[in-house]
Formats: sequence, C-alpha cells, structure tokens
Amino acid sequence: MATDRVEAARQAPATTPPVIAARDLSLTYEATDGPVQALSGIDLDIQRGEFVSLIGPSGCGKTTLLRVIADLETASAGSITVNGVSPQEARLNRSYGYVFQAPALYPWRSIAGNVGLPLEIMGYPKAERRERVEKNLALVNLTGFERKFPWQLSGGMQQRASIARALSFDPDLLLMDEPFGALDEIVRDKLNEQLLRLWDLTRKTVVFVTHSIPEAVFLSTRIVVMSPRPGRIHETIPCDFPRDRTLDIRETPEFLEIANRVRHGLREGHSYE
Repeated sequence: MATDRVEAARQAPATTPPVIAARDLSLTYEATDGPVQALSGIDLDIQRGEFVSLIGPSGCGKTTLLRVIADLETASAGSITVNGVSPQEARLNRSYGYVFQAPALYPWRSIAGNVGLPLEIMGYPKAERRERVEKNLALVNLTGFERKFPWQLSGGMQQRASIARALSFDPDLLLMDEPFGALDEIVRDKLNEQLLRLWDLTRKTVVFVTHSIPEAVFLSTRIVVMSPRPGRIHETIPCDFPRDRTLDIRETPEFLEIANRVRHGLREGHSYE
C-alpha cells in the first residue's frame, strides 16, 4: 500500500541528501527606519517525503523562510540548497509548487484554465495540459468544476484549485503559506484531512506555514517552532502518527502532549497568542 511505503520511508534513516538544507541562514532587509533582521542563524534539513510545518508568532520569519526556499527572497548570509542546487536553479528547474495564503486565481479564467496556466507558460502540448488538469482536479476532488469560474466556487474549493495548480507540473516540493488560514474551522478541518490524503498519494515533500497548533500537529511529521524576530529555530518537534489518521486523533493523549510541547516551545521562544 502507498501508505505503508510512505510510512516506511519516513521512518527509515536518511540516506539521500536533504531536499532542503539551510546552514547559518540569515536575512536582513532595509526598511525606511533602518535595517531589519528577519532571519538569523537558521539551520534546517528537510528530507524527501517529509511534511514539515513552520509555526511561530506573527513576524517571526516563517513566510520569509518559505520565500527564501522559493527564491522570492535572497538570504543575506549563510547557505541554502533546494534539491542540491541554489533556490534560483531550483526555481528555474520548476522543482516546487507554491500555494499562497489567498487562492490567487484569475477571475476571467475557468478553473481548468487557472489550473493549466503554469502548463501553458511552460509550453506543454494542449492534450497533455488537458490530461494533467483533469488528473489534478480529481486529486483535490474538483472533477466536474472544470468550466466553473473562481467566483462560482466557495473559498475552500478555490484553495483546492490553487493546490491543483501548484501540482499541475508535478514538482517534487510543495510550499504552502497558511493556505487555510482565512477559512472557517469546519472547512479548514475538512481540507486538512484532504491534504493528508493528497500528501499520502503524491508522496511530495511539503513545507507548510501555519499559526495553528492543532493544524501543525495534525498534518506534520515534524514541527519547526520559530522565535520572534529575528526569526530563529527554537525547537524541532517530531510527530509520530500513522498516515491514516483522522481528526479524532486530536482527542488522544499523544496528540495533546505534542500540542502542549509546541505551546510550551512557543512560550519559551517568548510570546505567542
């Protein structure tokens, strides 16, 4: 079973180079009132097939770190590789898909048109674009909505379409910046379950930014707890749950223990509300 293979791969010792390797990574940018240090001394390895969540207070550098991985920001010091190359080379190699906080779908394009847009830009033949769009809409349970427009879909459905778009060209790595933060709790829970199933099916490496402790514990194989600016890694916490977990696991002592450990780590790293 795919679940068993993913679980075995996750538990096996790492024998291949990490997908993401950051060493003493720092980033300082210029603001109107002087330089601001957003990241400081980040050391982080993420192995293939992991689901790693970044959590911490607002302004701690979670999104900045994700943007450095994606080559949307450039580190001031230290080093980082993505699939063994620089973030710029990884971007040019189309090694990752990026899911933003908002779906960022073009309102004048159909859902199929939005999902297929990266494939158009990359020059995929029309027949292959159609096949990939159908496949990835099926993965996020949006079959039958190809000809709808974004404004005809709920917020949760729009975000699922944006995930399908990020997966359309089959990248190794999926970068997700608080994709469910604006959704209500019921929709968010449902999408968390669907994302776990999607991760199990595709075996992608996922880096996920969130403010939600329950969400981080439910989804992750590891949680990276970050401290306030300048953003540092305060603690890395493993989450050893079965791949076929359901939302009921949030009531178990093991889940609550990890959630409390994350909460304690956030407090130790100063304040988190």
